[in-house]
Amino acid sequence: MFRKSLTKLIAKITGISSLVGLCSLVAPSIAAEPEGQPVSFRNDIASILLENCVACHGPKKAEGGYRIDTFDELVKPGDTGAMPIAAAASGELLRRITSSDKSERMPASADALPAAQVEIVKRWLAEGAKFDGEKGSSPLNLVAPPKVYPDPPAAYPAPAPITAMAFSPDGALLVVGGYHELLVWNLADGALAKRMKNIGQRVHAIVFLPDQKTIAVGCGEPGRNGEVRLIDFESGQLKGVVARTHDVVLDIAVRPASNELAVASADGLIRIINIETLAETRTIASHADWVTAIAWSDDGTRLASASRDKSSKVFDGNSGEMIATYPGHAAAVRGVAFLPDSKQVLTTGTDKKLHRWEVEGAKKLVELPFGGEAYKIARGDGFVFVPAADNQLRRITQADNKVTNALTGYQDWVLSTALHAASNRVAGGSINGEIRLWNATDGTLIRNWIAKP
Repeated sequence: MFRKSLTKLIAKITGISSLVGLCSLVAPSIAAEPEGQPVSFRNDIASILLENCVACHGPKKAEGGYRIDTFDELVKPGDTGAMPIAAAASGELLRRITSSDKSERMPASADALPAAQVEIVKRWLAEGAKFDGEKGSSPLNLVAPPKVYPDPPAAYPAPAPITAMAFSPDGALLVVGGYHELLVWNLADGALAKRMKNIGQRVHAIVFLPDQKTIAVGCGEPGRNGEVRLIDFESGQLKGVVARTHDVVLDIAVRPASNELAVASADGLIRIINIETLAETRTIASHADWVTAIAWSDDGTRLASASRDKSSKVFDGNSGEMIATYPGHAAAVRGVAFLPDSKQVLTTGTDKKLHRWEVEGAKKLVELPFGGEAYKIARGDGFVFVPAADNQLRRITQADNKVTNALTGYQDWVLSTALHAASNRVAGGSINGEIRLWNATDGTLIRNWIAKP
């Protein structure tokens, strides 16, 4: 339901009423090299496969026993034994994408590839199906060059849902996710300060890195692509792209006193990235569904996760070995945070509750009911803020597990929140695009506006 609601609102922004139309708008235009130049697997073919094929023929789901997530896998036959790439520009791959029989044509349950893309594949096959990446074993999302995304609308017909937000380090600005962009708002007057383009379709996580000059943006398009973009906050220039995958990135978290970034994605994986080298150092694959949120303990020794598979887990921060699994929500888990001692965890979910539990033995300690499903947690000094689908942002004290302030006035679900300790302010964003800025202690409303360019 959450995804459907967002899709409807995104469609309003672009003026396109159907998901098919939306996807066709944002799908990258893929043009082969000019006539006389060979087709590049890296620049032309990899992106076609990523956009249309990996979801059904990847490492976790390989329909017909056939995978195309790397070049090495692409050239291996599936269960039928038919060679995907054969001599004279033929083979099972070409037969499948050009078949007039909808029961055989690929991609399945979707429109046929555009004629221009089919011609690119044909040219590549005719030229010998050469691989021009560094390693045939590398995932396609690392072989293909970073995307250049379409510009956002100059003016939004409707506000975008506020699915992610972050204060600038000095607390003067609030960065929120827009449609293929970040919107930066001046908190002194609620005016739009700047727009940062070339971002994935939807933004689900925004974090400033320790240098306080680089912003990490978790973004993507559901079921098609996802990544973390590293952006220079002053200039808006792209500095790097990491954690590229075939589904959206849903959360990111910086490991305390380290150069590591944890990335949670809808492909069910947690990736640990070295911020300095941009290399993926390890992968955690313990969840059976979307990893919706992640959090490091204050000392960086443990990593906690929340998942749509109805569990929250705790891992050793160095090895990635699982320490505990908490199934107490019996529903999708949306938010997670450690308490300062690293021995207890707070989680929220679609069961409309906040749970407090011990890592040792995964024992439930407290259960606090809400009026709607709850999302990612923002932790302060002795308290947390939790946004929820009952149109409220709650301040809950850690000592007694009580709601000390219920921040109201929202006209729709509150999806995201951000806390700035130095200025003692908290912000909450809703599905209808409203931002409300509050005093974090007493809940006094400072300012509210609709985040619509």
